Amino acid sequence: MSSSQSPARLLLKMSVMSAMSTIAALSATSAFAQNPAQIVVAQPADIRSTNPGVNRDNTTDGVVLNIVEGLVGYHENGSVGPLLAKSINVSPDGLTYTFKLRTGVKFHNGDPMTSADVLWSWNRYMNPKTDWRCLSDFDGRSGTKVLSATVPDAQTFVLKIDKPSAIFLDNLARTDCAMAAVISKKSVKADGSWDKPIGTGPYKFDEWKRGEYVTLSAFADYQSPPGNKPDGYLGLKKPQIPQVKFLDVPDMSTSKAGLQSGAIDAGQITSSDVKELKANRNLNVIIPSEAGKNTLLMQTNDPVLKDERIRQAIALSLDMKQIVEAASEGLAHVNNSAIYDKSLFYSAEQKKGYVYNPTKAKLLLQQAGYRGQPIVIQANKRAHVPSYTVAVLSQAMMQAVGINAQIEVLEWATQLDRYNSGNYQMSSFTYSSRLDPALSYEQFSGNKTKQSRKVWDDPAAQKLIDQSFIESDTKKRQVLFDQLHNMLITKTPLILLYNVTDSWAIRKRVSGYTVWESKPLMWTSSLAR
Repeated sequence: MSSSQSPARLLLKMSVMSAMSTIAALSATSAFAQNPAQIVVAQPADIRSTNPGVNRDNTTDGVVLNIVEGLVGYHENGSVGPLLAKSINVSPDGLTYTFKLRTGVKFHNGDPMTSADVLWSWNRYMNPKTDWRCLSDFDGRSGTKVLSATVPDAQTFVLKIDKPSAIFLDNLARTDCAMAAVISKKSVKADGSWDKPIGTGPYKFDEWKRGEYVTLSAFADYQSPPGNKPDGYLGLKKPQIPQVKFLDVPDMSTSKAGLQSGAIDAGQITSSDVKELKANRNLNVIIPSEAGKNTLLMQTNDPVLKDERIRQAIALSLDMKQIVEAASEGLAHVNNSAIYDKSLFYSAEQKKGYVYNPTKAKLLLQQAGYRGQPIVIQANKRAHVPSYTVAVLSQAMMQAVGINAQIEVLEWATQLDRYNSGNYQMSSFTYSSRLDPALSYEQFSGNKTKQSRKVWDDPAAQKLIDQSFIESDTKKRQVLFDQLHNMLITKTPLILLYNVTDSWAIRKRVSGYTVWESKPLMWTSSLAR
C-alpha cells in the first residue's frame, strides 16, 4: 500500500471501484433485458445491519422500513396514524394507550401476526442487550417511561406510561427507531442472537452481500393499511415491482454514470447535475424536501454575539432568497421556521420571517456599539450539505454592512466537536430531521450549562417547549408553536435558512418512485408496461 494513501481512502477507492465494476457488468451483460422485473437503486453506502433500530443510519432505515412496520407510522405531513394498529384509544388521563390490531396481517414466513408478537417484539426492544436506538425514550431516561405492556386478547396491545406525552406516538413512529417494528420471533436464532428480519412490510428480505448490495422481493400476501393512495408510511401500500436491488455506490459521479447508461434505475444526484439530467430523455428528476434544517448558529454566550441587536443585524444583512437560490441551485426556498413547510403545523404565522434590510442592519450595529470585532463563521466542505456555500455568501453580505466576517473551514468531525462543546461564534450547520415541532425546537433549545450543544437558552421559550411536549390538543399546540416562532425571529439565536432538499434521477421505465425524508418508499413504484 502506498504510504500516501490512508486505509480509509484506500477503502473508499476500493468501494468506488467495486460499484463501478458492478455497474459495468450490469451494462455489459444487458442485465435488464434478462431480468426486467428487477430495479436497481443506488445507495451512498452499505447498510449497517438488518436489525430494525439497531446499529442503523438513515441509509439502513431506508432499506429496512420497506421490510418491517410498527403499530403506527407517519403521514406525509408528519402526523402519526395507525399502521399495524387499526385504532388507537388514549385514556382520558393520557396514560394508557390501547392498540387494536388489524386482522389478516401476516409475517413474511406466512405466520399470522397477533398481539403476542407485538408484546414479544416490545419486550425485546426494552431489553438493554438488544441495544435499540430508542430505548432511552421509553425507559424514563429521556422523558417518558413505559410502566407496563400487556395483551388482553389476541388483537389488543396496551401500553401504560408514567406521565402524559404529546410525542409518545411520534416516538413510536420515528424511522430511526424503526417504528418499534413488530417482527416474528423467528427473526432471531435459538440462542436469541439476530438472524434476519421477518416482518410484515410490503417487501421481504432476500439477500445481503456486504459491501455490494441488498435484495428484496415483493410480499405476495401483504395486507395494506387503509387508504386509496400512498401517504408517507401509511395509506395504500402495494408492492408492484417483483424485486429491488439496493446497490452500494458511494461515489455520486459513478451513480450518475449508471443512471445515464441504464445500469441504475434510481439514485440520488447532486443539485448541480439536476439541469443536465432533466434534459436526458430517459430520466425523470424529482426534488423532494425534508424536515432537515440548514442554519447559521450564533453563540449567544459570545462577548460580541450576546447582544441581541448584533444578531438581528446579521439576520437583516442577509439576502436569504439569494443565499438559498445559490446554495440549492435554485431548488429550495427560504423557510425561517423550525417547522418544515409540509408539516400539519406550518401555519401562516410560521411563514413570517426576516426581511432583507441592510440599512436597518447598519443602524442596529451602530446602536450596539459594534466596532469591527471579528465574527468567525465555521463551515465544512462536505459535498452533500451547503455549509461552505452558505458561509461564503453570508460573509460577503455581512461585510457589506460593516461586519468583520471571517470563515474558518473545518473537517466535519472537528466542526461537530466544536458544535457539541459550544466552541464557535457562528456555525454554518445542518440539522437532521425532526418531524414533530416540539422535537424540532428541542433539537437546538435548552440550558447551555447542562448541554453545551444547545443554541437557544431562554427560560421563557423553554417553558413553551415543555408545554408542547405535554399538550396533545392540535389547536393549542399550534398556539404554542406560533408563539415560539415569533420569539425565535425576535431573539435570533440562530437563523433557519431552508429545509434540506434531495435530488433524485429515475429511469422512465419506473413510475411513481417516491422518496420521503431521503428514504425510498418502494411500494409506490411500478414498472412501465
